[in-house]
Amino acid sequence: MTYLVPSKAIVTPEQLEAWKQSETHERVLSYVTTLNDAVVGVKLDDECPRSPGVHRVLELLDAIEQLAKDTPPIDNASSRFGNPAFRTFYDKVGERAPDLLATIGVPADAVPEVATYLGESWGNRLRIDYGSGMELNFVCFLICLEQLGIVAPEDHRSLVIVVFWRYIQIMRVLQSTYWLEPAGSHGVWGLDDYHFLPFLFGSAQLKGHKFIRPKAIHDPDIVEEYAKHYMYFACIQFINSIKTASLRWHSPMLDDISAVKTWEKINSGMIKMYQAEVLHKLPVIQHFLFGSILPCPETVRALAPKEGEGAEDEHGHVHAKGEAGWAMDCCGIPVPSAFAAAQQDREKGKGIASLGVQGARLVPFD
Repeated sequence: MTYLVPSKAIVTPEQLEAWKQSETHERVLSYVTTLNDAVVGVKLDDECPRSPGVHRVLELLDAIEQLAKDTPPIDNASSRFGNPAFRTFYDKVGERAPDLLATIGVPADAVPEVATYLGESWGNRLRIDYGSGMELNFVCFLICLEQLGIVAPEDHRSLVIVVFWRYIQIMRVLQSTYWLEPAGSHGVWGLDDYHFLPFLFGSAQLKGHKFIRPKAIHDPDIVEEYAKHYMYFACIQFINSIKTASLRWHSPMLDDISAVKTWEKINSGMIKMYQAEVLHKLPVIQHFLFGSILPCPETVRALAPKEGEGAEDEHGHVHAKGEAGWAMDCCGIPVPSAFAAAQQDREKGKGIASLGVQGARLVPFD
């Protein structure tokens, strides 16, 4: 196989429709659902075999977290938006990636392709933001590792509850350290400022649970007790640690979902929602990177705007002529990090609370 440096290809709604029908789209969706099925009824602290490949990937993630610890934020108190030190961290990951990937067994000719997905998993260097599209890059990174034989189908359970969860923990460090802005934020009308998949996998973990019902996310004692066992409750706990008031005010979608009777219905709904809000949204999929392992469909290439029919905006996105109507939605309205607002609140001497993440503080809503 000839490996390629992944690049963007989807610009227009017509290309998006072609993507939805493609084998690459089906492969990504199938991988997500396969990982989902692998953790039904599984707790985060359950015994889980870790292959040598999983151990090596965890060591890679440890090294990336250390890069963040070695790259403190600069004094940026006058701004509530992303800290420029993130760009230094991002560049360090790029510099170290070839060696880190070689260490876990990625062939030299495949390193540039795999390194692209790994680097883009941590956020956008230009905008200093993060969202479900970057989270999707980490899924693509795992697909690459499985394609290359570094991890195997037998590792799916540990890839979710060990590797992916480790990735989420590192992302919380980056979000709180560099005040990453929510990418393409829908404001409060989303699951979370940054993530989607922990809720999807987390609801799979809870499928069939005999006692815990979805409405239990409103009980602080239950949330505290089960956050160490289930991603869903851990995410609720994290949100509550940086935002005050009730979920009804700052996370109405999660509040609405809690009224669903069973985790089975929530999980199936999450899969449909992931397709609609991530894999089928142009503002997200315009950033999807195609290489050789996840190739660009010929139908998408055939619909590409001809030279001179597109223009690049200040965010580095190419918009086809006549598509200006969604240009503003492309990255969403810039939204400052909740951590930034919380830090300003702390400096004013108001009450604060932290929950295991350096920099996490309550954001006042009441």
